[in-house]
Amino acid sequence: MIRKIYLIGNPNVGKSVVFSRLTGVHVISSNYPGTTIEFIKGYLTLGNERIEVVDLPGTYSLEPASSAEKVALSLLSEYPKDEIAVVNIIDSTNLERNLLLTLQLIEEGFPTIACLNMCDDAVHRGVNLDFKKLEDILHIPVIPTCAVTGVGIRLLIERIKEAAPASRHKLSHEERWKEIGLIIEEVQRLEHRHHRLREILEDASVRPLTGLVMAAGVIYSSFKIVRFIGEFIINKITDPFFYGTVQPLLERLTLYWQEKSFLFHLLIGDLVNGKIDFKQSLGVLTTAPYIEFGMVLPYVISFYFVLSILEDIGYLPRLAILLDNVLHHLGLHGYAIIPVLLGFGCNVPGILSTRVLESKRERFIASTIISIGVPCVPLQAMIVGLLGAFGGFYVGGVYLTLFLIILVLGTILNRALPGYSPEFLLEIPPYRFPPLDILARKLYFRVKGFVFEAVPIVLAGVLVINILLYFKLFDAVTAVFAPVVQGLFGLPKGAIVALAIGFLRKDVAVGMLAPLGLSAKQLFIAATLLAVSFPCVATFIILWKELGLKDLVKSVLIMITVTIIVGTALNFVILR
Repeated sequence: MIRKIYLIGNPNVGKSVVFSRLTGVHVISSNYPGTTIEFIKGYLTLGNERIEVVDLPGTYSLEPASSAEKVALSLLSEYPKDEIAVVNIIDSTNLERNLLLTLQLIEEGFPTIACLNMCDDAVHRGVNLDFKKLEDILHIPVIPTCAVTGVGIRLLIERIKEAAPASRHKLSHEERWKEIGLIIEEVQRLEHRHHRLREILEDASVRPLTGLVMAAGVIYSSFKIVRFIGEFIINKITDPFFYGTVQPLLERLTLYWQEKSFLFHLLIGDLVNGKIDFKQSLGVLTTAPYIEFGMVLPYVISFYFVLSILEDIGYLPRLAILLDNVLHHLGLHGYAIIPVLLGFGCNVPGILSTRVLESKRERFIASTIISIGVPCVPLQAMIVGLLGAFGGFYVGGVYLTLFLIILVLGTILNRALPGYSPEFLLEIPPYRFPPLDILARKLYFRVKGFVFEAVPIVLAGVLVINILLYFKLFDAVTAVFAPVVQGLFGLPKGAIVALAIGFLRKDVAVGMLAPLGLSAKQLFIAATLLAVSFPCVATFIILWKELGLKDLVKSVLIMITVTIIVGTALNFVILR
């Protein structure tokens, strides 16, 4: 009886998509290594049996050379071999390299079934495989599939019970590669074909000159698209809804409340010129939902839409290759671009994904850089909304400042912390356009996750803020930090409250800057300080969990130091 099914294969062979097809679990599947660094579980029904399916981290062989491969091997040995089935996911376009793991699984006596994924891509590349002959040679079931379209998945499920140990003597390393060469000669036939446009772009995107030009174009276009889609949703959907439907409804409700009462202050906030102002009123029913759904959510949708396309097309690994040399100067390697890009959506998944980095030193540097120099989408949305009125110079200036902070801080941490960055090995997948249903599903689950995480925090944050403001409990905080904020940063006393609120929620804090009447310079400084100072409480908790108390204290001290230096420099040196 099969008690457990393990999916194992090299990185970027489509394991997560096969897992989703087998179990129906909607996991985030991406074209870059590290997506399944933590194994995922699901269930598959075979006849009357409900069997657990485990998606193991990507591994190249059963001789572990990384933490991910060690995890894969330990999980694979969890149950007796006669109680498991091992589905070896193979990239049909790279059969020779993938067969190393396949032969090792067979030699170790694991009941194995080979799933030759991406068979459609192999045909497009002129790679013709004789699946039946390969099955006869290996003495295990071999099933061609295309997981993104579902081709072959039903047959794979039907033949899982055929997985059984095959008789094959153990081979030395040299003998195994010789055997692989003989197998390739028997089952693979290559057809000469000229490079298509897609393949020309694949080559150009990893060469230093053309790759950097393409990277600049992709990044610039991505931010333009994110802003275009976000502003379109705001102008055409959210603003008409809030100002055309919600505002009149709430104003009718306020007729029955006393404006200065505690309940009115808590739920509606302050009226501006006798009317509700969604950006300035700071009520649980006014500013809180407007910030999240009216100003932030449109940019979250557009950001994750663009990020999902870049992931699934296969561009992000190429960007990692191009930036590897730069990131090495920061004590990181190309893998780190993935957590950084995720951090632009939300710092929480960005810091969590630093687990793909090999050493504790790298994870500390990456987590600290993300929490200080990478603004999340909600913060970006508010920065664009408020600073955009003063022109693109100030909006671009915030990003330029943060970029310089990342470079300088990373260089200092790299030289100050003991240890080194390991060498960078990365599998580069071919360009392929993802099916729209998978893209839509990924976008849905990411946006859903953001809403369920962010909305309660924002509502609770605004609630706490209103209580503290109503009872004037922020006066003590203002008195303590006034000399620094006014003397060094050139900001008014009112900005102290906004900066303090940034610990609860960055976007709410930026929204509190709006009614202060700040100049362009002051707003620029305040927005930059909110980005580099203490992260929101959710990110702070994740930092504590991932780094431990000792490294968290170090990271916080670095944040405080950077905040004081940057705020003072912007006020007295750069923006004079």
